Amino acid sequence: MITRRMLPDSWRRWPVTVRDLPLALVIALASVTPPLRGIGTQLGDLPARPFDALTVVVIALECLPLALRRSRPALSLALVSLGFALDQVRAYHTFAGAALAVALVSAGAHLDRGRRATVLVGSLAYVGLAVALDRQGSAEGVTGFATFYLLLALAWGTGSWLRQNRAAEAERRRHVAETARAAERARIAGELHDVVTHHVTAMVVQAEAARYLTGAPDRLDTTLTAITDTGRRAIGDLRVLLDVLNPDHGTEPHTPSVGELHTLVEQTRQAGQPVEFTQQGSPAEVTGGAEMAAYRVVQEALTNALKHAHGRPTTVHVHHGDREITVEISTDGPGPRAAGPGGSGSGRGLAGLRERVSVLGGEFDAGRGAGEGFVVRARIPTGSAS
Repeated sequence: MITRRMLPDSWRRWPVTVRDLPLALVIALASVTPPLRGIGTQLGDLPARPFDALTVVVIALECLPLALRRSRPALSLALVSLGFALDQVRAYHTFAGAALAVALVSAGAHLDRGRRATVLVGSLAYVGLAVALDRQGSAEGVTGFATFYLLLALAWGTGSWLRQNRAAEAERRRHVAETARAAERARIAGELHDVVTHHVTAMVVQAEAARYLTGAPDRLDTTLTAITDTGRRAIGDLRVLLDVLNPDHGTEPHTPSVGELHTLVEQTRQAGQPVEFTQQGSPAEVTGGAEMAAYRVVQEALTNALKHAHGRPTTVHVHHGDREITVEISTDGPGPRAAGPGGSGSGRGLAGLRERVSVLGGEFDAGRGAGEGFVVRARIPTGSAS
């Protein structure tokens, strides 16, 4: 079944010359219609001449080139202008004279090269037409010819205004697209930071610990198994992000939520970090991006604990309220500025978390706790569509 939306789409697929031809035919047919025969542009105010065989040629020369008004605007304007000049010199005064205004607007809007030359040549041609009409006894006078020239300039100016608006709209769309691409790149960079930093840090810490377990085969086997599991999870998470970058992916990528925190905490424990985890309440039915943000907060905090306070007790507390999720992670030890087995921190993770939580309308805070501890707190409203 053909819908109303399909008709404009199929029409736009036709060549632009074909789409512009109907207007040319309408003006040409209107020019030979009896009620409109006496209605036309009368530049020079010469006595009207009855239609003859040459009239059909003049009308065709004025109207049919409008089919090229967007594909070949300079050629279209030249042919229409020639037909208009013959129309006025022969004093047919046909309705087809209106095609000149259409050609001028189209040339002003679509002509890319030689715009100044077109204006200059057109102006000289108009002066020649005015002189020819004056020698034929025109009573138009300088004022009349100048007024008509200003009307033609207005038509050209209208097309130029449309051209500028179209260029400004194209620039606006390009800027919006660039902004959207930059935001998407920043989002993917943040996701890569969260995934790679956490998993690789856990693997580095586990590998460091394995060096001292050569005399305890059972514990060494457990540690190596944990490294293997962590690597597999990292590969899986990276594969999800790479699928997002693939333009042919057709399914929504999996995004972690607070329901998967048990796995995250267990992985951190396997890396040798003592973690106490408590969770109160149950997730709301509609949380928007709040669950993913809460997961990333806990993930980044545990990563920093592994890097800068390895082996220090860490507490994770998550509370599901009616309208928000609150998260608090505290570690007994130095904060992210100190160096640890995983290397020194850049601060990018905490800055990204602050921005992510702020977008959702929440609050984020990270700083020194009691003594040498470090505390990360976040309050994230649920139900946001961001």
